[in-house]
Amino acid sequence: MKNKLFLITLLFTVTFSFSQGKERRDKIKSLKVAFLTERLELSAKEAQQFWPVYNDYEQKREALRKKERTQIRSKIRDAADLTEKEAANLLTQYLSFEEEEEELDKSFIKDISKVISAKKTLLLLRSEEEFKRQLIKQYRHNKGGGPRQ
Repeated sequence: MKNKLFLITLLFTVTFSFSQGKERRDKIKSLKVAFLTERLELSAKEAQQFWPVYNDYEQKREALRKKERTQIRSKIRDAADLTEKEAANLLTQYLSFEEEEEELDKSFIKDISKVISAKKTLLLLRSEEEFKRQLIKQYRHNKGGGPRQ
């Protein structure tokens, strides 16, 4: 267990020492795959069915977030310059994206539960959160500490 933890920590460190951009995202994705595979203890058959469903979900989620960033987040920054009607339309759009994301998550849970057990599905949800926390912790460590006061 200590060796696995050391390996994960080493991989996080290596990831952040490389260049930005696509290469960095690809390395983080590779780390996430290794992390989830280890945590879920997927059999070969489970892994064969799991990864296509999971990767499809991740692609759809990223596309939705990109669409939200371009259509909403960029405009929220300029909220002071919007008319009341424009702001109301933007809020409606924002809520629509939130609902779409929730539907995507519900659909994914239903689909992935057909591939792995309910228990492993819950473990997946927990493991994704743990991965995010470790990634943030490593990022903060590499940036020289936590929040500044």
